[in-house]
Amino acid sequence: MSRFLQLALILFVGLAGINPLSRAEGTLIQLSQQHIDNLGIKTGKLELASHIPVFTAPAKVVVPPANEFIVSTSQAGLVIKMNASVGDKVSKGEVLGQISSSDLLTLQGNYLKALGNLKLTTANYNRDKKLQKEGVVSGRSEQEAYSIFTTSQIEASETRQLLQIAGMSSRDIKQLDSSGKLVSQLSVRSPISGRVLERMAVSGTRVDSMAPLYRIANLDELWLEINIPQERIGDIKVGDNILVENTTAEAEIKVLGQSVNAENQTIMARAIVKNHQSLLKVGQKVTVQHLQTTDAETYKLSDTAIAHHKGKAYVFIKEKNGFKVSEVTILGKQSDGSVVTGNFTGEEVIAINNAAVLKASWLGQGSDE
Repeated sequence: MSRFLQLALILFVGLAGINPLSRAEGTLIQLSQQHIDNLGIKTGKLELASHIPVFTAPAKVVVPPANEFIVSTSQAGLVIKMNASVGDKVSKGEVLGQISSSDLLTLQGNYLKALGNLKLTTANYNRDKKLQKEGVVSGRSEQEAYSIFTTSQIEASETRQLLQIAGMSSRDIKQLDSSGKLVSQLSVRSPISGRVLERMAVSGTRVDSMAPLYRIANLDELWLEINIPQERIGDIKVGDNILVENTTAEAEIKVLGQSVNAENQTIMARAIVKNHQSLLKVGQKVTVQHLQTTDAETYKLSDTAIAHHKGKAYVFIKEKNGFKVSEVTILGKQSDGSVVTGNFTGEEVIAINNAAVLKASWLGQGSDE
């Protein structure tokens, strides 16, 4: 015997001898607390709802462009080591990988040559400047020395910046200055703190200059790119709230597109996720509900609390000796229930499950849904 038939049998045995009930709203279904417990009926207070779901639409979770980075190697070479995997959390400046590059050796050599030349031209200029003050050399000779000195300054600065572009830190360059020792391994560092979304190289392979190694993103802010059906564009505006189905994540519409996609006849809307970002994953395809703000008193109910009969919806309000039938109007559907309005004070306690069993009792027969 099915669970439902067992419950119905218990109910009808418990109600034996009770007069037939009217099928009108306001009818009192007389049940003792023992019968309520036997039927497994649970009760709870009404839950206020501040928004009404209007329509659903497909969406995709994306990262703001300013928060996503491709980490690449500035020099061609051999990948020696890859330190991070997909999903890893990384910090700004953290070493993600190492590249062995002969080009890096050339850059360091050019820098040390430029640095040595700068020291020589600096000494020559200081000497000629002193001699010019003493009248030993002419002002023209000092100017020529100054011109050579400034040229060597530019060359040293240029070669230093090339090392920085190559990925050498100020600390590494300072160590090169003091030791004069060339290094062939280049450390690739994370430009931001975030998560690794994609790894694009493996150890032991050769890569070209500017080859991508990782895709990293700061996930503190996520966007939803929503495809709004063109017939619904009049129902949505900037500032409206969006709920991601099957989650508690909500977003706020910030941008509405100005053109219709010719392939699917939708308009793009962009929403910024306001809470529970961790429930969403970059690239994930989701369904969202457009929530309309209302000042009316509306309530959120689970579907197991609502009974349907002849095109109308009903809930069951707990009374001293049972449950009173009360009609409600369903304003919108959500993944976990419905938003309704009705003749409520807001203090009612209702049956939050087994509405079908209470309906059977109310109608004096099994559920006819």
